[in-house]
Amino acid sequence: MEINLFSDTVTKPTPDMLQFMFKAKVGDDVFKQDPTVNELEETLADLFGKEAALFFPSGTMANQVAIKINTQPGDELICDKWAHVFLYEGGGAAFNSGVSCHLLDGTRGMITAEQVAAAINDPENIHLAKTSLVCIENTTNKGGGACYDFEELVKIKEICQQNNLKYHLDGARLWNALVAKKQHPKAYGELFDTISVCLSKGLGAPVGSVLIGSKEAIKKAMRVRKLFGGGMRQSGYLAAAGMYALQHHISRLEEDHKKAKDIAQLLTRMPWTDNVEPVETNIVIFTVKAPITPTQLMQKLKEKNIYISDMGQGKLRFVTHLDYKQVMHDYVLEAIERITF
Repeated sequence: MEINLFSDTVTKPTPDMLQFMFKAKVGDDVFKQDPTVNELEETLADLFGKEAALFFPSGTMANQVAIKINTQPGDELICDKWAHVFLYEGGGAAFNSGVSCHLLDGTRGMITAEQVAAAINDPENIHLAKTSLVCIENTTNKGGGACYDFEELVKIKEICQQNNLKYHLDGARLWNALVAKKQHPKAYGELFDTISVCLSKGLGAPVGSVLIGSKEAIKKAMRVRKLFGGGMRQSGYLAAAGMYALQHHISRLEEDHKKAKDIAQLLTRMPWTDNVEPVETNIVIFTVKAPITPTQLMQKLKEKNIYISDMGQGKLRFVTHLDYKQVMHDYVLEAIERITF
């Protein structure tokens, strides 16, 4: 039995999801003739209280299109130093949009309104890049699935309004935050100009993210998606997986969160762990005590058919997900407890 806790992107469609996909009504989505894609977009726009939405093959493309439509070449966006849009999207902000990133030293991937206000360049100073966008990631990936305090997000919004800045949410794992904090999507819809949500992580769909915003923003996004090569034809089969996930896989995220907390609690008791970061959702990030190395621990886990990821800088990561069943969880806990150096 191989247990892959490398990421929540490793999940496969459930049998019921596959049946739902098989029965989907499809058309050519490039011409907006795919009824299932249209339904998914309308459902998510309504869920967040926004005017429109657009289906994408990946969260990276959705984020990059959001940056493109909210900036001009030569502009600057503000984000945390660990933000996915900066670290893990291949330099896309610079390559696709010609914008630079002003990186803030947040706490576990989360920045504050005070930091944002201090980072905004004087728009009258021609020597400085024009600040035009603030990007937030919730939950934070490298921050260990941490959830923003909603009031801080409101304060950042006020700073954006005062300075005529756009406000984008990378919500790749927003579903986890909504469940953990018992929040409603419409609260986020009221705050952000654009929101990307992923269907292929916690919700377990095989492919897909959706960008949500105003009609004007999504009209621009359609053109840029075409430019980036993101138009798909009978993508209703993929959108159907997203529809099924929205209907069946949101509330069960609590199970993933509980399992992650179980792992974290056990790790804190192990003599070979150095630090275990607080767990709010489905990600556990920790370090091991020297002279033990991350590679040595990963090898011991691999020998037990348990796979986790190395985040660099000595940090290791477990990510719980839909395919991580209770029997696997029991085995992992037992295996961790038996590891010695």
